[in-house]
Amino acid sequence: MARNGQAGRAAETVKAARRPEVRLPELGAWEGGGLEPDGDYDGLELADVDLAGQEGVGARFMDCALRRCALDETGLAKARFLDSVLEGVRGVGTDLSGASLRDVELLEARLGGVQLHGAVLERVLVRGGKIDYLNLRAARLKDVVFEGCVLVEPDFAGAVLERVEFRDCTLRGADFSGARLSEVDLRGAVELGIARGVDALAGAVISPGQLFELAPGLAAQLGLRVMP
Repeated sequence: MARNGQAGRAAETVKAARRPEVRLPELGAWEGGGLEPDGDYDGLELADVDLAGQEGVGARFMDCALRRCALDETGLAKARFLDSVLEGVRGVGTDLSGASLRDVELLEARLGGVQLHGAVLERVLVRGGKIDYLNLRAARLKDVVFEGCVLVEPDFAGAVLERVEFRDCTLRGADFSGARLSEVDLRGAVELGIARGVDALAGAVISPGQLFELAPGLAAQLGLRVMP
């Protein structure tokens, strides 16, 4: 009997996301100028740089730090960020559609309407800050941690999430329609508001309290009427 109980507890264990281990080398200073499509940026620090409206489609950032940069309407579609830190970046309408982020820390960002649809995120930490209308439709997230941040109407529709954790963060009006979830831990969310896609939460783990909060949405999805 004891063995069966232990096996049951083991089966209920949620696999933790692997966090990025970013160790930046000594960085060179950004020498100015604008971003270039398919540009190659290696070992650079961009601090307090205004990149608004610039085009860096397909650019590659390796061992880089972007600190307090303005990213309003910056075109970074299909860009690659590898072993890099983005700290205190801000902007509206940043285009990162189809981008690839691997071993990346996004810290204290203030972003709105950022486009990450079709992007691939692997070993990414999003800590602090606030992101409004985050578009992750049809994206692939593996080993991603959202920690201490506020996500307003994030769109995960059609996305694939594997080993994703939400810790001490706020989700308001999230859309999980058609998403596929595996080892997704929502228990640490201090606010869990799901506007659409409650039926797609199979593969996620929630707390008993969160289940109570989600009950009306689940009942509606099942066509249940709750009457006194």
